Amino acid sequence: MTTFTVMGVRHHGPGSARAVAAELARLRPDIVLIEGPPEADPLVHLAGDPGMEPPVALLAHVPGESSRAAFWPFAAFSPEWQAIRHALAAGVPVRFCDLPAAHALAEPVPGLAEPAAPGPGSAGSGPAPAGSGPGAGSDQAPGDRDAGQVPAGPETRADDAGGAPGAPVVGERRDPIGELARAAGYDDPERWWEDAVEHRGDTPFEVIADAMAAVREGHVPDEREARREAYMRRTMRAAAKEGYRNVAVVCGAWHVPALVRPGPGAPDDRLLKGLPKVKVEVTWVPWTYGRLASWSGYGAGVTSPGWYDHLFAAADRPVERWLAAAAAVLREEDLPVSSAHVIEAVRLAEALATVRGRPLAGLGEVTEAVRAVLCEGDDLPVELVQRRMVVGERLGAVPDTTPMVPLQRDLRDRQRRLKLRAEALERELDLDLRKQLDLDRSRLLHRLALLGVPWGRPREARGKGTFRESWTLEWRPEFDIELIEAGAYGTTVPAAATGRVRELAGPGSRPPDPAGPGAARRPGRTAASLAELTGLAERCLLADLPGALPAVLSAISARAALDNDVTHLMAALPALVRAQRYGDVRGTPADGLAGIVASLLDRVCAGLPAAVTGLDDDAARELAGHIDAVHAAAGLLGSRGDAWTAALRGLAGRRGLPGLIDGRLTRILLDAGEFAAEEVARRMSRSMSPGNPPARAATWVEGFLSGGGLLLVHDQALLGLVDAWLTGLSGEAFVDVLPLLRRTFGAFPAPERRAVGRRVAAGETAAAAPETDEERAAPAVRTVLAILGRA
Repeated sequence: MTTFTVMGVRHHGPGSARAVAAELARLRPDIVLIEGPPEADPLVHLAGDPGMEPPVALLAHVPGESSRAAFWPFAAFSPEWQAIRHALAAGVPVRFCDLPAAHALAEPVPGLAEPAAPGPGSAGSGPAPAGSGPGAGSDQAPGDRDAGQVPAGPETRADDAGGAPGAPVVGERRDPIGELARAAGYDDPERWWEDAVEHRGDTPFEVIADAMAAVREGHVPDEREARREAYMRRTMRAAAKEGYRNVAVVCGAWHVPALVRPGPGAPDDRLLKGLPKVKVEVTWVPWTYGRLASWSGYGAGVTSPGWYDHLFAAADRPVERWLAAAAAVLREEDLPVSSAHVIEAVRLAEALATVRGRPLAGLGEVTEAVRAVLCEGDDLPVELVQRRMVVGERLGAVPDTTPMVPLQRDLRDRQRRLKLRAEALERELDLDLRKQLDLDRSRLLHRLALLGVPWGRPREARGKGTFRESWTLEWRPEFDIELIEAGAYGTTVPAAATGRVRELAGPGSRPPDPAGPGAARRPGRTAASLAELTGLAERCLLADLPGALPAVLSAISARAALDNDVTHLMAALPALVRAQRYGDVRGTPADGLAGIVASLLDRVCAGLPAAVTGLDDDAARELAGHIDAVHAAAGLLGSRGDAWTAALRGLAGRRGLPGLIDGRLTRILLDAGEFAAEEVARRMSRSMSPGNPPARAATWVEGFLSGGGLLLVHDQALLGLVDAWLTGLSGEAFVDVLPLLRRTFGAFPAPERRAVGRRVAAGETAAAAPETDEERAAPAVRTVLAILGRA
């Protein structure tokens, strides 16, 4: 006769993990069944590989559909992980017993177009939607029933209806740990769980089963939950049929009442008959503690994975060890923390636990001790301890024998060769492109961005020059889904990026959004605009993809020949000019690019006069931005940009220009040496004459000064003209133009604003500076010098 021992656990609970390990050592079962996708059974042996470092996750996905994917995370303190490791060490079979991912990923989520992801559970089960990135789902209490699985999507759905037990409600979602905590008089489920389980370690599984039976009394599971539990019972019966006599089952505590007596198989077979099914692939991927936290949206998450990891690893004197580690973190930031601080913090934490009637100081007590003693009441260093220790910044690792698509393996090899380690912690990377290693790193990050894997986010370089780049690196688990999807484009990173760019350059596709994954995998929405294509050409050169560039340049030529909108051409030109320059700096060939640049510039110069007519304020402001961008790009072309300067000089002499455009052209030509100061003063005086509406004069000033206010600091005549115009406005006119002036002067750097203010306050303007009578001033000067002791 087969004996079933069902151990109800809280997913990612260190107390449950210790209890499971101890119970399995006592029972010595013939087979261990664990809540999770059965498709992962062939991969479970990898958990015993020395190269497998939790946190890790099982990833199940439908090939070719990144929205149909789900993760099952495991930490070292997860009961399921400890059960797997025990079974592998003992040499007994270990299997997953939850509803297969092939069925779960085929089920539609009500109200969503995406399929539902399966759900193991914090204390039980619950469905969750799938999508393009993990960490979504509902933000639930620690006792929710989503069994350890994370949906791979941004959509959310309430999986926890809460509420007290009452009349049977089909599909009612409850927080079992929350209900038990309320019954025990706790208002914080996390605190109750720590007191009842984590800090005691002696709560028998029979007590947990009885508690869950009381919580589930009158509960009628919804269809999905019923099917999951039916499949678990089927797996238990199959193990008994195969001859196993001592079967251990590790599952979310919520499921225990439904599994303690497997019963006959006919009702479960009827319930499971005809389920939809899709083809799925399963593998192990690294996970992070940040994604394990419940604040990320993970239904079975815990609020403090770093703290739970510490409780599991440091069973002896956890409070003392935790506070000593917190002191070390603060010392790394050059904060003065002594051993005496740690001793006093331990005493305070233990005193707080005694006053509050807790068996051991919990996270709340040690955090208060850190704040009061180690940080001396300052919340900023407390946040540092919170981020590094309470949540944790750990990223797991999987062994080389883990099934991977060739693209994943190629990236892994490149990361090693380039000494770029994937880390969950954000870190800054400064590159000097004159060094081959840094140049190769830059190319890799740009190629991954084209594939929709923004491992690195560009930021402003700390130094000047085109040979410098700065990045912020942060690896996220969902990047593995994007890599699996991108494997269709090629088996190596350069080949896949080249294939993706060629697809994007074709009709009916749009370039990927560098801000995040997912956008790169949605072709066929709208055709890429000319500006997007030129931006793609620039990114090709940054990524060193010469094989993809001809297709992009061909698409640009075809699109530019049909596009007669000058603003579109102006928006496209700067990226092409930068691409040409990057090709020179990085040694990347860009044949054919110079001809396209010259053609676009000629068309822009010819069409600019017509583009400036009949513009309202918003259109004028947009065009002024394009003019600035093209002017900056033309400056990189050397003598080839002279045609642009000539076009601006001819345009500046026209009447009827919008004030913003007129002022901006005047400033550009002044900075370029095309206009003398006297000519600029004449134009400014004319534009600010009483015959012009004040609003038009204000937009002229805005356009003229948008290049910076330093000109007013050094040119007394121009400052005088602006000052005279402002002081000559009526009160009503001044109120009308004040928003424009505030926007103009508010854009200046603070030192420039202060310098202009000082000159105006001192009367240092051409309109207010009187002639100095040195003879009359001489007695006053002598008196002042005598007072200062310099006579």
